[in-house]
Amino acid sequence: MQGKKELIPKMLYCVSLQELVPKDNFYRKLSQNLDLHFLRVATAAYYGSEGQESIDPIVFFKILIVGYLNNINSDRRLIEYCADSLGIRLFLGYDIDEVLPWHSTISRTRQLYGEDVFLSLFQKVLSQCVARGMVRGKRQAIDSAFIKANASMDSLLEREVSTDAVEYARELNEQSEYQISPKKGIDQPLDIIPKQTDDHGNPVHGKHLSNQTHYSATDPDASISVKPGKARQLNYYGQIAVDDAHHVITGAMADYASKRDSACLPDILGQTIANLAGNELQIDQITADGNYSSGSSLRYCEEQNIDAYIPNLGQYKSEREGLLYNQKQDQYECQRGNKAILLFKGFSGDKTKRIYRSSRTACKNCPLLESCCKSSKYKETSHSIDKRYYDQMHAKLSKGHTARTMSRIRSRTVEPVLGTLINHRNMKRVNTRGITQANKHVLMAALSYNLKKLLDFMQRRVKAIAKALPIPMGNGFVGEKQAHIYAILARLSLVSF
Repeated sequence: MQGKKELIPKMLYCVSLQELVPKDNFYRKLSQNLDLHFLRVATAAYYGSEGQESIDPIVFFKILIVGYLNNINSDRRLIEYCADSLGIRLFLGYDIDEVLPWHSTISRTRQLYGEDVFLSLFQKVLSQCVARGMVRGKRQAIDSAFIKANASMDSLLEREVSTDAVEYARELNEQSEYQISPKKGIDQPLDIIPKQTDDHGNPVHGKHLSNQTHYSATDPDASISVKPGKARQLNYYGQIAVDDAHHVITGAMADYASKRDSACLPDILGQTIANLAGNELQIDQITADGNYSSGSSLRYCEEQNIDAYIPNLGQYKSEREGLLYNQKQDQYECQRGNKAILLFKGFSGDKTKRIYRSSRTACKNCPLLESCCKSSKYKETSHSIDKRYYDQMHAKLSKGHTARTMSRIRSRTVEPVLGTLINHRNMKRVNTRGITQANKHVLMAALSYNLKKLLDFMQRRVKAIAKALPIPMGNGFVGEKQAHIYAILARLSLVSF
């Protein structure tokens, strides 16, 4: 006989949220292994003693974690998602008939708390990973990715820079029939540069937009950046450091996309060192790609006693053709013609290079004068003030096996983590504005990733332990030792009966 089900609403229901949510529900396990009570103390300074009660800080951060775990970027959609799930309601501590906070409350509270609160939560989760033996600390892989800012390229405005050249050009334009413009490369006000518009009168941005000439009126902290083969857009940098043992994120922060990765290295590495030092771990090695190569970053690694593996950039030259560098005498020795000596003559204008030059007398009668010196009548060369660091890195990576090994470690450690964060942990786009809010965004994505990693790791260990033990017979166990082990696992909420 065919059945037919119809929904008949009742006036009263006798149900319990605890009974409706399965025992092995993911959010049950997450609640058992995530203690956030310290947040009430950490956020107490942000509230007064009078007025209406705010959202519970623990509830607020749990809602954020749900959003990052489920790749939800909108606060409005996040609240709808939480209200529709019994397991999440149990995780948040809201019963079936209770109304969840407004989505605007989430936005305001996110702006209220400082970065230190978010960082302390990230460190708390990291400490749990360390306690479970998931973090070795010895070797860290560092990399970055662009994070789309909450601003459009249509919000760009040209910077107005008052310089002598600009003011002089304006005065001449006002008093002469011949219109001139300032020297190329100087930022120009809007009233000097003619605007280009399309057929509908909309402004058309130039092909090469620059952070030196334009800024976003919507989010001034966002920077213009581009990936090869893709259009320019406003971004932030998401910088992360990953431990190579179980791919746990040990450091995470946002930075300006207008900076080079090498300029960001001291900040992300410094945070990682502090995070691991709080768990009595010390970094021995780091690996990163060539974008992190600079004299300042290599110097910082040396000061921190860290063995870095960062390939030099393409413009680095280990040798000068026809010249041999004498490090002890700090001079270049020509190996051709008259074998002139190039002595140190000073620094370049920006103080980033050391200049070496031979005397006119030494090169005067050289048979290679025309081809080597051309019109200058003397030989000149230069190298970076940080040549020592680049040479050391070149010698270190010249060992083929070591270079290939470190490159593989980096590619299999940090790159998959970045892919997961961007595609599955809501780090692809910031739904707030400002570098401070972007930093909170990256920290929350990273700690959510670590939380999921922690629960998966614990579940695998429980299965491995259970597999090695004899199967319980009936209501009892084969032996007292096995019963004792199962009792410990049950107390730790790792297995259920």
